[in-house]
Amino acid sequence: MYDWTVIGSWIEFAVRWTHVITAIAWIGSSFYFIALDLGLHRDRNLESGADGEEWQVHGGGFYHIQKYLVAPERMPEDLIWFKFESYFTWLSGFALLILVYYTGAHLFLIDPAVMKLTVPEAIAISAGSLIFGWIAYDFICKTKFGDDNTRLMILLYVLLVCMAWGYTHVFSGRAALLHLGAFTGTIMVGNVFFVIIPNQKIVVADLIAGRVPDPKYGKIAKQRSTHNNYLTLPVLFLMLSNHYPLAFATKYNWIIASLVFLMGVTIRHYFNSRHSRKGNPTWTWLVTALIFVVIAWLSTAPLFFRNIKTGDIVPAKAEQRFAQAPGFKDVVEIVQARCSMCHAAEPGYPGILWPPKGVRLETPAEVAHEAKMIYLEAGVTDAMPPANVSMVEASERAKIVAWYRAAVGEGPKTGS
Repeated sequence: MYDWTVIGSWIEFAVRWTHVITAIAWIGSSFYFIALDLGLHRDRNLESGADGEEWQVHGGGFYHIQKYLVAPERMPEDLIWFKFESYFTWLSGFALLILVYYTGAHLFLIDPAVMKLTVPEAIAISAGSLIFGWIAYDFICKTKFGDDNTRLMILLYVLLVCMAWGYTHVFSGRAALLHLGAFTGTIMVGNVFFVIIPNQKIVVADLIAGRVPDPKYGKIAKQRSTHNNYLTLPVLFLMLSNHYPLAFATKYNWIIASLVFLMGVTIRHYFNSRHSRKGNPTWTWLVTALIFVVIAWLSTAPLFFRNIKTGDIVPAKAEQRFAQAPGFKDVVEIVQARCSMCHAAEPGYPGILWPPKGVRLETPAEVAHEAKMIYLEAGVTDAMPPANVSMVEASERAKIVAWYRAAVGEGPKTGS
């Protein structure tokens, strides 16, 4: 008999791995070409007619790179397009959103203390917000307001702050920051798919047909590429935030998210200035450090976790099934004895000041709520507790496995 929980966990791992790989490829090429473009020597009268050139050394060899504002006189046959990295980053990211936040909506997406939503309602808001983000951003860029890039970036920041506030008033803290990252990432991929690549194809088609390409296409693509450059680092922070309760499970999580976008600007401003040989603005590191200190202060001033009273929650059908499954009483006793010293509103384990990942396991309702996590991390594997510090016995892990499988209809229904 297949253990679909384990299989599902491995599928999630594979998709997450793919997402990280493609994101590395996309971000790496994006950062490289931004640095390359800024670092080109444009003060040289090149016989080739190129706009600029740069010599680079890597891997034991030298590279001579030239950039043409439109294209060389003759279009090369082996032109390489950089686009699939971004497409597969978004596709794998959305697949991960489905696997984790849609299929596990009652655990990760919906927080009854924030807004009582049904699963279909929460998923509709999630997907709809991503579509809205691209449409709103693209519309603004195409208006006359978007002709001024500085003004446009300020408005984009205001839009992101509004979305940060909105998400935290609809979804759980973990889901809110993750969705803000997905919202921003969708804009970035939309720039590549709907603007940058199509504009480049128009230029290529004109050259092949013997027409002189309109330089406006390159200008528009450059603007969108610049936006992506400044948004990349905040997206990475937001995607990683779901592993750190101090970022997402605080009263001021939307302010934290808003400040993260400012850090993205200061960090990229430093590197962009260096690459373009326009100075060494070390002040940006001080500003970045100060913003990060403010973020850390906001997460603990005061230390705040949403306190959800068990009696205020109507357990989902799945949770009821776990609570009624044979062996549940034994599992509750095991978890309370081995896990709740850390996973509590006020942890009693030395050095633990808050429940890891915001997970609390003090009551039967909380144990039922986290059934899948307990099964995977303390039943099937020995990931929890770390180094088995609370000495969970093999027989206790077996009881957790038997209880979970009985609840989902797999394996013998044994237990007390």
